[in-house]
Amino acid sequence: MSTTLNTVILENDEYEQIITRDESHFYDIKQSQVSGKSLQKAAVAFSNADGGELVIGIKDKKTGANSADRWEGIVNIEEMNHHLQNLFNINPPLDIKYEFLKRTNAKGYALRILIEKGSQVCSTTDGNIYQRQGAQSLPVKDPDRIQQLNFAKGAASFEDSLLNDLPPEAIVDSDSLRSFLADYSPKTDPLDFAINQNLLDFKLWHPRVVAALLFHLSPSAVIPRKCAIKITRYVTKEDDPERDHLAEQTTIEGPSYDLIHNAVKKVTKIMSGVEVWTASGRKSLEYPPEAIWETVVNAVIHRDYSISDDIQILIFDNRIEIRSPGRLPGYVNIQNILDARFSRNPKLVRTLNRYNNPPNKDLGEGLNTTFQKMKEFGLKDPIIEEIENTLRVTLPHSPLAAPTVAIMDFLATHLEITNSQARDITGIRSENLVKVEFYKLRDEGNIERVPGKSGPKSAWQLTEKGKKHVANKEP
Repeated sequence: MSTTLNTVILENDEYEQIITRDESHFYDIKQSQVSGKSLQKAAVAFSNADGGELVIGIKDKKTGANSADRWEGIVNIEEMNHHLQNLFNINPPLDIKYEFLKRTNAKGYALRILIEKGSQVCSTTDGNIYQRQGAQSLPVKDPDRIQQLNFAKGAASFEDSLLNDLPPEAIVDSDSLRSFLADYSPKTDPLDFAINQNLLDFKLWHPRVVAALLFHLSPSAVIPRKCAIKITRYVTKEDDPERDHLAEQTTIEGPSYDLIHNAVKKVTKIMSGVEVWTASGRKSLEYPPEAIWETVVNAVIHRDYSISDDIQILIFDNRIEIRSPGRLPGYVNIQNILDARFSRNPKLVRTLNRYNNPPNKDLGEGLNTTFQKMKEFGLKDPIIEEIENTLRVTLPHSPLAAPTVAIMDFLATHLEITNSQARDITGIRSENLVKVEFYKLRDEGNIERVPGKSGPKSAWQLTEKGKKHVANKEP
């Protein structure tokens, strides 16, 4: 299916935005002399992934040409017919829209092609299958991987469901959409954008669920499902908190972009008021900001919106749990989650990536970044679990260091340590297991009980040998 759009006139600032935009999972630039094979490869890759945008007639940044010279300016529109014909030859047919771009005070045209995520796996005319990964169009040759891709294509997305009772004006005239389009290039009318991006049904004019998620002030009010974020603070480390442990609960609602920012801001504020023992003393509960950000973004863009439940963020004394409605999508599982890519909500993912400061800038690296930053911060790896119809990501506030090392690090700056303090800094929940760590250090001659303190008030201190050990330890 293909649809021709109008010729769009680019002002100089709009042209600059187009040529300075980095090639990505959703965007590629090709010179006018691009071969049919290369063009098909990119288009097929977009269709087999999450959709995307191709601009033909602009030189790549790597050529080193200045911005004005990167515009090739194809004189006759007819000269681009062979590019379109190459795309029309792909089977199954691509779902594309295309328009011609023309610069003010410059000759000629460029061709802009919008490619929707395909409902079937498609291949180039020479029989090769590609899928977009980051800024690359990578071949898919493994038969099992192709079969998985076919299965994934058959999965319908709730984001495409129509909201029959919601007038299109609720989306088209929304402040959120107008704010988004203020930084969008080329300049686009809100109605044209909603239609071109398939956020509205072209025949019935009903908004899709994804349109409300992106641009409605209160999506839960118009979508027949819960889709907010609920943040809860429990003053405990227990797995099953009781009502007495509940300290605070907040529900965050709004368009997806604002939802992510406001939720992370609230989590950060709550954590600043939670104090825990660390190896260097008592401090506010701290995590690498990137780990929290990426995990929340991942929950918002990949959750199953057909399930009527909010995303739950639970803040405990020793961990944060992010619970996202729905099991892992498509062929993704716990074992391959850091390597596999599948978007349950491709329109949501793609549109958020077009913001001037996209929350999902490093697409496909979300949980990888979370793991990396937790390790750099000296904390243990996140724990990912599927529990019934929910994906739970736990960020433990437990050090990577061995418990005995964490205890000795603490005693390097403190006169003594209690069992309770040791449980905080090591992440060990059991009082008896912490005693085992104390006994290891005692048997090595590094610590001893503090005289006069026993029972619940018992504590441990460094021996002379232990003092020499921490004094000689390299910083």
